[in-house]
Amino acid sequence: MKKFMYIISSAVVFVACESRTYEEISDNTPITQVVTFTNDVKPIIDANCVSCHSPGAQALTNYTQVKNNIDNIIDRIGRANGDPLKMPQGGSLSPAQINIITKWKADGLLEN
Repeated sequence: MKKFMYIISSAVVFVACESRTYEEISDNTPITQVVTFTNDVKPIIDANCVSCHSPGAQALTNYTQVKNNIDNIIDRIGRANGDPLKMPQGGSLSPAQINIITKWKADGLLEN
């Protein structure tokens, strides 16, 4: 009976283990529509950045502040986990969120 339980337990562990990485299971689908600040970027910034970056010299509370800092934002959100300069602190944006911000810059940093 112990042998049977060991086999069943081992099978459950092997089936439960997932070998794919976060990046492989995240939605990394290319964005086909035009990305705008108000509709696409602002919700990401509000949910992940404003709690630390408002108000003050590093504020990211409006279109102009985010637009003027876009290169630094893209650099910081794209850094590897463990890098002390990675943002947001204590976490990471999803690949889909990073794609939205990057595409916003490529689309010309449109506000609406």
